[in-house]
Amino acid sequence: MNASEHGFNPAFNMASIKQAFNEAVERVSTVRMPVPTRLRDLIRQIRAARTAAEERTVVNKECAYIRSTFREEDSVWRCRNIAKLLYIHMLGYPAHFGQLECLKLIASPKFTDKRIGYLGAMLLLDERQDVHLLITNCLKNDLNSSTQFVIGLALCTLGAIASPEMARDLASEVERLMKSPNAYIRKKAALCAFRIIRRVPELMEMFLPATRSLITEKNHGVLITGVTLITEMCENSVDTLNHFKKIVPNLVRILKNLILAGYSPEHDVSGVSDPFLQVKILRLLRILGRNDVDTSEAMNDILAQVATNTETTKNVGNTILYETVLSIMDIKSESGLRVLAVNILGRFLLNNDKNIRYVALNTLLKTVYMDTSAVQRHRSTILECLKDPDVSIRRRAMELSFALVNTNNIRNMMKELLLFLERADPEFKAQCSSNIVMSAERFAPNKRWHLETLFKVLVAAGNYVRDDVVACTIQLISETQPQQGYAVGALWRALEKDTSDKQPLAQVATWCIGEYGDLLLYGPPSEDAETPVNLTEDEIIDVYQRLLWSPQNTVVTKQYTLLSLTKLSTRFQKGHEKIRQIIDTFGSNLHIELQQRGIEFSQLFRKYDHLRPALLERMPPMETARPQANGIIGLVNGEPEPEDEKSTILESATTTSDSSALLDLLGTTDVGVTMPAATTNKNSSPSSTTAHNNDLLDLLGSLDLNTPTPVAPTLPLQPQSPSTPMFSPTNNSNFLVDGLLNTPSVQNELPNMMIFDKSGLKITFKLERPPDIPDLLVINMLAQNSGSTILTDFLFQAAVPRTFQLQMLSPSSTVIPPSGQVTQVLRVTNMNRASLRMRLRISYTGPTGPVLEQTEVNNFPVSTSQ
Repeated sequence: MNASEHGFNPAFNMASIKQAFNEAVERVSTVRMPVPTRLRDLIRQIRAARTAAEERTVVNKECAYIRSTFREEDSVWRCRNIAKLLYIHMLGYPAHFGQLECLKLIASPKFTDKRIGYLGAMLLLDERQDVHLLITNCLKNDLNSSTQFVIGLALCTLGAIASPEMARDLASEVERLMKSPNAYIRKKAALCAFRIIRRVPELMEMFLPATRSLITEKNHGVLITGVTLITEMCENSVDTLNHFKKIVPNLVRILKNLILAGYSPEHDVSGVSDPFLQVKILRLLRILGRNDVDTSEAMNDILAQVATNTETTKNVGNTILYETVLSIMDIKSESGLRVLAVNILGRFLLNNDKNIRYVALNTLLKTVYMDTSAVQRHRSTILECLKDPDVSIRRRAMELSFALVNTNNIRNMMKELLLFLERADPEFKAQCSSNIVMSAERFAPNKRWHLETLFKVLVAAGNYVRDDVVACTIQLISETQPQQGYAVGALWRALEKDTSDKQPLAQVATWCIGEYGDLLLYGPPSEDAETPVNLTEDEIIDVYQRLLWSPQNTVVTKQYTLLSLTKLSTRFQKGHEKIRQIIDTFGSNLHIELQQRGIEFSQLFRKYDHLRPALLERMPPMETARPQANGIIGLVNGEPEPEDEKSTILESATTTSDSSALLDLLGTTDVGVTMPAATTNKNSSPSSTTAHNNDLLDLLGSLDLNTPTPVAPTLPLQPQSPSTPMFSPTNNSNFLVDGLLNTPSVQNELPNMMIFDKSGLKITFKLERPPDIPDLLVINMLAQNSGSTILTDFLFQAAVPRTFQLQMLSPSSTVIPPSGQVTQVLRVTNMNRASLRMRLRISYTGPTGPVLEQTEVNNFPVSTSQ
């Protein structure tokens, strides 16, 4: 019996065995080497994820698979896996485990592998990685490759990730490739040199010879990279800048050819020949012509041709015109050329594209310093931009409008800016109101118009008004005596209305009525038709009562109101009892500031009733220098300073008597204290004068000459912002005039004194004694910030015993930046040759909040009392 009889077919069984073996091998290979997901399939899976958790699941699964394939020594899918890993890296997931695989791809002879490897190196490597050192040899080998695209990959990677060490090692290779006959390689090498110079500027000299030859190139790509490289060199080195000034004629010729050349489809963009190269050349010309008359003259003609021959209907042409304007304004160009540049910006303001309008306003804001008259021609267009719906354009238009204000257009400009202030967004109101105040301060045609403008600002800006506006308005009212009747009437009409959203207005109004309330009731008739008629004291007190009891008013406003009501008790003929009852109710107020004022003011109606008329009498004019217009306001029109601003020291000086010096320390400088001699008659004895002094010091705490313990902090009777100048009235006007108009030359210097050193703030006294005024001691206070944070709201106050006279000039600033300083001058007159002692109060706002420090200086040199 043979095999076939038993049903066994050798051929069939052999085929089955082979088939089964092949299937087994295929199954094994499938398990070990599965085909990876393609990049496009991975992107589809990630985008199909509905939640972040699903996306993380897909990414984590793919990263786990990629890690497993990296363990294979010769993975045929390394290039595909790195490409997927780079996509995962761009999504924000960690991909650092693929750094070494990138190096393996870079070392591969295949261009596709090198391309992905270099891309991975640029994305995953930086100079802080140890793997970064291993790539230098690969770059050097590829820089010497025979294939231009491999050289281009190496140059791009070197420019992107080069460390200073790598740049020094490979700079010679890059310099050699800049001279290559291949234009593609020269372009890539010039860009790589640009990045190397940024990292290592001292390598600049190596590239100078090769860079000079790039300007003669015909290839636009090489030419634009050469201009970029020269621009970087000129910005980093003055010597290189002077070296390349010789190429200005070459640049002018290239630019002229670009303008006059016909249509070139290879470099044309919207009908403009190579706008990118034109912009680069214009920028380089601007750098080369800056502060150089001869070089600027060589490029004036070409700039005029570009400005007149460039098409403006396309955005590309506007870009070239913008760069041309910047170049004209930055070099020493002719006046006619500057007018042409400003007119181009004026046309930009009429463009429908809001980006072009913004660029025009931003450039005019820089240009207005150079040619104000040319910008003034476009004033109406600039004012129209205040109504633009774009917030950025409105902001730039507002800043530019204030830069254009001068004596001739102040009325029209303020009318437009006040309208803008009324409808402006809240973010504009604070800055706009302060700038209007500073402009009016500098260019006001008369005091009446000035006051009307300030009152309109207080109404239009509401609660967004800054403290400096309140201080300036109060000061102007104080020093403008003929207009005080008008001011108190206008502010009373504003105060009758709801002022809950106009707290600064309420503060100014209550201050003014408190000082000049008698003019409101008993003053001469005003020319103002809206002046209140038949107004009674009770009506005024009722309005004050509404302000004090309104929960919408701030504590500061109530402080102003409470002090103003107390002053009205000496201005009114009747109503003292009703005022006293209102003030008494604040003796139990929940707010500690108002409670203390209520208690102290109540004492003025009882124990110290005989001092109340003297304490609350009308303040003298506040002749202190008001804040000058800083920034762009008032600096662009070249007008001379007003005569009344020339003597800054005289305006900023404040003279205090022995009693008011103590009030300065306690924060009550604007209560209106006069010297006791002014309140006594001719028959008053010295003992009665001393009694008045002791009563005042008993009210606020005395400065004992023999007790070194510091005075406990006392709350101020009237709110005072650190930015508000301190005004201390005195009857000793001769001292102010003689001491400031005839300031002697200081020759006798005394040792310096360190009087305060805490929390990074150091305060030093430099003592000086004029030789021709033996009773005068000049103290130069120097406050230095040795910390790393800014100190704001700095306020330095001092008090001396009653046997001295203290005069404090305004400080140089209220802000002390890190490593900065503030100075202030104190003048102490020692008539009795007594030993000088001084009590100090120092307040500022630091990184942890407001800080208040008090100290006493009792170690002055003996020579200070001589």
